[in-house]
Amino acid sequence: MKRFYKQVATVAGPDGWGITLDGRPVKTPARNALMLPNAALAEAVAAEWDAQGETIDPRSMPMTGLANAAIDRVAPDPARFAKDIAVYAETDLTCYRADEPEDLVARQAEQWDALLDWARTRYDVHFEIATGIIHKAQPEATVARLADAVAVRDPFALAALSPLTTISGSLVAALAVLEGAIDAEAAFATTHLDELWQAEQWGEDYLAAEARERRRQDFTAAARFAALAAG
Repeated sequence: MKRFYKQVATVAGPDGWGITLDGRPVKTPARNALMLPNAALAEAVAAEWDAQGETIDPRSMPMTGLANAAIDRVAPDPARFAKDIAVYAETDLTCYRADEPEDLVARQAEQWDALLDWARTRYDVHFEIATGIIHKAQPEATVARLADAVAVRDPFALAALSPLTTISGSLVAALAVLEGAIDAEAAFATTHLDELWQAEQWGEDYLAAEARERRRQDFTAAARFAALAAG
């Protein structure tokens, strides 16, 4: 779509902050009002619209995309959306470890144990650690408490939590990012530890590196969106 506007502005209203293009309010793809919870997030979304060239590139507008998702997809049924995220508590990446080689085993223990220790303290939960890929059930209390930690989030936090969880494969890491216990870059590297280790051993495949970089950009954008939405 070609750029059809000249001026972008943020507007405060009774229901939050909106974005206008040449004075006309922006709507979501579902034709809902694009209303943001605070000025900081509204300014970030407005900056994306303002930065567009002759052609609008949605890929360059992650804040806008996540805001649209929060309003159109999450807000109509937050409980269902939260439930879909919470299932990751049953198969969290950090609970599945390699049995060899020693270097990889040690790295997983050092980095993933730190995340699990944070979750144990934060949510008073216990984790079952498995070696290999065979499923090992987590305690019901752990799954329930982590599900509760997801369910209490508002639609904007849930919209960010979804890519943080799916990209990392770890609900624990995603919650840690959301609560500021680990920064996004460190969380991404930690949850891609196996892939990065393989690249160290056998060399980097440029297609894999490009795909990982796209995931990193989506992951850090989601973390920034969550931080801005939280104010």
